[in-house]
Amino acid sequence: MKGPRKFKDSFTGLFMIKTLHGPNAVQLELTGELMKKHPAFAVSLIKPYSSSDKELFSLRNKPPLEIPPLEEVEEKKIVKVLKEISARIKKEREYLVRYRNQTRKDE
Repeated sequence: MKGPRKFKDSFTGLFMIKTLHGPNAVQLELTGELMKKHPAFAVSLIKPYSSSDKELFSLRNKPPLEIPPLEEVEEKKIVKVLKEISARIKKEREYLVRYRNQTRKDE
């Protein structure tokens, strides 16, 4: 339960409702580490439990899709290096090149 709020779960566990405290609050049977917390919660914080229905959520737990093989690209001969860019952080270089039989529209 410690740590930044954004890393915590939105909802925690399944808890039985002991009593209703009017129309706006409920008292829960807390277990484990949560027993130290006050057991009364606002109704707006309570979410009903529903098991996942495989018909409603048919996309869950499907095997990964197979990636089709890439088409082989013919080797092109480089005629001229037009521009060179060096990235400082990655220490990589990128090149803008012109291939044989390539028009300016293809660049």
